[in-house]
Amino acid sequence: MRRIGLFSTLAFAAFAVCLYGQTRRLQLGRTPTPAEVRRWNITVLPDGTGLPAGSGTVAEGKLVYADKCSGCHGDSGEGREPLGSSLAGGQGTLQSSNPVLTVGSYWPYATTVWDYIHRAMPYATPGTLSANETYALTAFLLYRNGIIRKDDVMNQQILPKVRMPNRNGFVPDPRPDIRVLNQKPK
Repeated sequence: MRRIGLFSTLAFAAFAVCLYGQTRRLQLGRTPTPAEVRRWNITVLPDGTGLPAGSGTVAEGKLVYADKCSGCHGDSGEGREPLGSSLAGGQGTLQSSNPVLTVGSYWPYATTVWDYIHRAMPYATPGTLSANETYALTAFLLYRNGIIRKDDVMNQQILPKVRMPNRNGFVPDPRPDIRVLNQKPK
């Protein structure tokens, strides 16, 4: 009985702290500026909706990769555990007992690759890559995975048309609140 009383008291105290933490008296944080909200509002859908203007080549991507990515992901995308996972190779391994999840084997849409790079990379300074750098890195990684040719240019019109090897490897999410994400790109 004592344990139940102690648990109830602790649960109530945690609830009260959370409730108190939501009041203005603590003055924690601040309201983001309109510029910050615009910078964070970068949703990119599989059909390319939300991609910004810009472009990048494999050659440009190779330079950006060497400067900002190779420290964690290796010189050619082979990965440097525990820092960074492999980015190239792995095609045909998803059904095996040892699947290798890479850009070329796992990701269903090239636009998702662009979105992830733009939001989350480089690891130490996420969100600092320009649109052009992100297009170039995406082009380099698609090339390293044998998906595009060395002379292909990636931009907001071409990137959504890239057919990824695992495009049909996922099932639609049945939740109604994300229905728009389940629509097939045109």
